[in-house]
Amino acid sequence: MTDGERQTDRRLERAILELLERRGPSATICPSDAARAVYEGDDDGWRALMEPARRAARRLVAAGEVDITQGGRPVDPAQARGPIRIRRAR
Repeated sequence: MTDGERQTDRRLERAILELLERRGPSATICPSDAARAVYEGDDDGWRALMEPARRAARRLVAAGEVDITQGGRPVDPAQARGPIRIRRAR
């Protein structure tokens, strides 16, 4: 992993936590919210950050900071397929 990739990973983790902090205690965000927050262009280049954003969310789950949900219920990040939401850990 390059230094640039590590920096992007840290920026995505911070973006997830900051976005959740700005919302209500039970609010959720989509990984795309973090990808868009970190991407510095005005085109759809943020899409390339979707998988890194999902990985950042999985790291934050492992750290006990957030939950990944599907259908409003927490799911094991390794089992999640398809769209996910991220919320503060409860």
